[in-house]
Amino acid sequence: MAQVRVALAQLNVTVGDVDGNSDKIVAWVRNAVERGARLVAFPELALTGYPVEDLALRASFVDASQVKIRRLAERLAAEGLGDIVVVCGYLDRASGTAMGVDRLGRPKGSPTNAAAVIHQGRVVTSAVKHHLPNYGVFDEFRHFVPGNTLQVVRIHGVDVAIVICEDLWQDGGPAAVAKAAGAGLLLVINSSPYEANKDDVRGELVTRRAREAGCALAYVNLVGGQDELVFDGDSLIAGATGDIFARAPQFEQGSMVVDLDLPAATGTPSGSHEGIDIVHTVIHDEPLPAYEPIAAAVAPRLSDEAEMYGAIVTGLRDYVQKNGFKSVLLGLSGGIDSSLVAAIACDAIGAEHVFGISNPSVYSSEHSKDDAAELAARTGLNYRVIPIQPMVQPFIDTLGLTGLAEENLQARVRAVVWMGLSNADGHLVLACGNKSELSVGYSTIYGDAVGGYAPLKDVPKTVVWRLAKWRNADAEKRGQQPPIPENSIAKPPSAELRPGQQDTDSLPPYDLLDDMLDDYVEQDRGSAELVAAGFETELVSKVIQLVDRAEYKRRQFPPGPKITHKAFGRDRRLPITNAWREDARKAAEH
Repeated sequence: MAQVRVALAQLNVTVGDVDGNSDKIVAWVRNAVERGARLVAFPELALTGYPVEDLALRASFVDASQVKIRRLAERLAAEGLGDIVVVCGYLDRASGTAMGVDRLGRPKGSPTNAAAVIHQGRVVTSAVKHHLPNYGVFDEFRHFVPGNTLQVVRIHGVDVAIVICEDLWQDGGPAAVAKAAGAGLLLVINSSPYEANKDDVRGELVTRRAREAGCALAYVNLVGGQDELVFDGDSLIAGATGDIFARAPQFEQGSMVVDLDLPAATGTPSGSHEGIDIVHTVIHDEPLPAYEPIAAAVAPRLSDEAEMYGAIVTGLRDYVQKNGFKSVLLGLSGGIDSSLVAAIACDAIGAEHVFGISNPSVYSSEHSKDDAAELAARTGLNYRVIPIQPMVQPFIDTLGLTGLAEENLQARVRAVVWMGLSNADGHLVLACGNKSELSVGYSTIYGDAVGGYAPLKDVPKTVVWRLAKWRNADAEKRGQQPPIPENSIAKPPSAELRPGQQDTDSLPPYDLLDDMLDDYVEQDRGSAELVAAGFETELVSKVIQLVDRAEYKRRQFPPGPKITHKAFGRDRRLPITNAWREDARKAAEH
């Protein structure tokens, strides 16, 4: 057996900031060296950020990545960090006539999603991602060309096979060839986006692949927010039998350093297996002398609510900071949605940078106004009351608006107030709508749907209540005051745009609605399947009609963090102009 101390650095990087990302990589290489590591791995496309989307098709961006990875190697050597082996994701370009030529059906410039192996001031070799996902949030088949080799690098007498993210998730490919190559360690660099319970799926996958490869598996993942995606870290290491014995925290930037006892290489892997050529590179042929290992650590697992809440906080914080905002503003109604968004914002960027605006109308209840003020007092956010009736009444008098038009006018006047303050003071406006409302179009376009970011966009209403209760309970557990007034959680939800209004005037109870939306939106089940599942025919017809007709609203809703299997926007893509309609009545007849 041979000992190798490995560092898995789960970084929070910014797409396009190759200079800033390079500085972070150097800092964490230094951290790894100071902690005695001999191999340090960084996530998929750590140098450029992930996902780069159509930046991959821009020659200047690919050129910058290629130049920067070489300069990174030179810089590490110049700063006395050249001895450690560094594996780092970057954007490369396929070489040679077959892979490099532009042609129909191949991404412009033939960019590749690559992993550089850096040692002693140079890029020794590079691995290229084989499987290019083209489902859910991924569009990699549009952006990259695939690799066709497995890179095996000998480091201190151990053969390390290197693969990239989806190559582990798909059967076959380079991960499957690791065993034939006699690898002692399968190293996987990833930018795997968060969704609820994915850590469980990820752990099961790593266990299975380690057993299939017959060797230890080290999995390093990105952390941080990028537009609608959140990356949760959760880097881990499994032994050859599949047991996970090291795990990094979720949503925390940092480096997990672990000592591994690995089988020493006995030959030189070569040849082709399953159409994949094995490329072997020797950096250190001899094992290290034995040394005292450090103990591996397993980070405590988060509860489902803590995990989702952490993802939303991370997504909001990084969206604010990476886009240059200093503060956020939201309409604070005293209801559950705006109360939860306010708590999330305070946790993300600090209450001093959060501005809550109460815009009571003639229909606003006293308890709602009191609840908004109480939340502001509990959290310490900046609070201001601006009644809207003096602005609403001239519109009503001039236009003669009544009914739904009058209701929507109130929401739109509030939006004008928020955007005016945003323009004046540079705040990012937060939309407080949740996924259930967005699904059925229960929001006012250019009204409460206005904003630059929507923290609850992918959070069903029933989960909003769960998260609010969890956040309060967590505060009590820490000996702190719960941020959300109990009345905001307990009272029936209402838009308060007309006398005595409640959400259930227009919608079924949210537990029933969310159950149905899970089938129709998340699982893509048709009306016949919903009726067969026991949902009442007329209700199925109503809800499906509401969902289908609201597509144009969803296209104009701000981005928000993905936490479910199928988020609107990146995951679920349907045409606005669409004559197809599910017919629940016919389904019931059959």
